[in-house]
Amino acid sequence: MDKYLEMIRIRFLMMLAYRTNYYTGILIYSINIGAYYFLWNAIYGGKDQIMGLSVVQMTSYVAVAWMARAFYFNNLDREMAQEIMEGKVAIELIRPYNYLGMKTMQALGEGIFRLFFFSAPGLIIVYIVFPIQFTWEPSVWGLFVISTVLSFLVNTELNLLTGITTFFLFNNSGLIRAKRVVIDLFSGLLLPISFFPVWAQDIMKFLPFQGISYTPSMIFTKGFSHPQAIAAIGQQFIWVIILMLPIYLLWNLAKKQLIIQGG
Repeated sequence: MDKYLEMIRIRFLMMLAYRTNYYTGILIYSINIGAYYFLWNAIYGGKDQIMGLSVVQMTSYVAVAWMARAFYFNNLDREMAQEIMEGKVAIELIRPYNYLGMKTMQALGEGIFRLFFFSAPGLIIVYIVFPIQFTWEPSVWGLFVISTVLSFLVNTELNLLTGITTFFLFNNSGLIRAKRVVIDLFSGLLLPISFFPVWAQDIMKFLPFQGISYTPSMIFTKGFSHPQAIAAIGQQFIWVIILMLPIYLLWNLAKKQLIIQGG
């Protein structure tokens, strides 16, 4: 376990070294939240509520969704694709650790850095500038933390699956871009799931994407009742377990037909 904890520390220090990206990231996310704030204010047009969310709840939803994204977002799929195409994965596979576990720990180190040095100060800036409603109820915060951790696991597993496909496709850059668009749209980051047509909501109930952004954001803004929040977290946990199976099967199949491009 020590070597995996060391991976977290190393990635954390690597993120700390690139401070320019850190400062510009806070600025970019704040601008994104500001743009969505004015957009949703125009959409509401003085209405008290739309789909059960007030304009203050929607503003809080957008802020939390984007700042939570800083924690769960990672580029594991691109890193894996690059290592596979360059042949570096061959060296990684003979080292004394599990390759997928190592990549997950690296992503966690990056997420922890973004959480404390990106999300927290970013939320403070947004809270000062925009009318965001924070709750201080321990039960809400506890459920939100659990849901955010599970959202990281679901997103990371999807990235691992996408990265593994490089063994079979050799160049999956198009798939990676498509996956990112699908996650941003169907996770509730750009638009809450409750705003989609009913038939689309029924389909998305059977997909893992809403567990990435929609669930933690709705829990934080009290868009879910306590029983709904518990049920949503349970659904996230189920998807974490389900996604382990295709990862395990694809990974074992991929290692048997490893082809190094230019290695």
